[in-house]
Amino acid sequence: MPESQESDTFAALEKREWAKADLAQSYAQVFAKAADMVVPSLVEGVRAGPDTKALDLCCGHGNVTTGLVRAGARVTGLDFSPAMLEMARAAVPEARFVEGDAMALRFDDESFDAVTIGFGMPHVPDPPKVVAEARRVLRPGGRLAFSVWCGPEVDTALGYVFGAIEQYGASSIALPPGPGANDYADPDLAFPVLEKAGFAHCRQLAVASNWQVNDPGAPYDFFLEGTARGGALLRPQPPDNAAAIRAAVVSKVLEKHGPGPKWNVPIPALVTVAVAV
Repeated sequence: MPESQESDTFAALEKREWAKADLAQSYAQVFAKAADMVVPSLVEGVRAGPDTKALDLCCGHGNVTTGLVRAGARVTGLDFSPAMLEMARAAVPEARFVEGDAMALRFDDESFDAVTIGFGMPHVPDPPKVVAEARRVLRPGGRLAFSVWCGPEVDTALGYVFGAIEQYGASSIALPPGPGANDYADPDLAFPVLEKAGFAHCRQLAVASNWQVNDPGAPYDFFLEGTARGGALLRPQPPDNAAAIRAAVVSKVLEKHGPGPKWNVPIPALVTVAVAV
């Protein structure tokens, strides 16, 4: 592993990678086509409407913010990535955007009716702190909704790519310790954290999000070019390892979804909803 990665912390890796404009743009333009399919469930989960004051944490390029604004909500979006915020401000001029830390919010107690987190939970070093901060800024009766990609226990492009990395990736390339990418898809983990923070009526719903692609290797490319965690494992691979990983992804897509020439590749998500008490 390169020396610069050996000394990385999870927080440093996330902040550095998501600050890259090309990575942020690739996520927004390609990878997020699946994330966009989850937006209606997040907006519905917090019951956003014209009287809703909403906070969109880890707002990224503003796709969830857009959904909230279209529902009539007054929205503040927060992210740690200037590159993402630049796109969000251009995409949703009706919203207010601030750069900040989801684990240490600079908002008053009980100042929002709704908090959304679109796929942000795996990107923060301490997800329980984010949940606690969300509860602090929510009024009693306010609602939290967050999304997480399902793990490899279901049929998912995420499993195809990370399974191929595990099988064919160079053993010297690893991520720094951090939260699991799919931890908060597990209600046995998520619900106790929510309840401890002051939430109740926790529930989950599945969203069959997917990518429609013309290349069976596209999921590899999407993770390579448009993610921090996956990209940090894929970009440093030696050429032979990279070729083997991509070939394994191609093989899996063909095995699971037929010979093409187009493929509907699943990358399903879970949305968790809870009420502040």
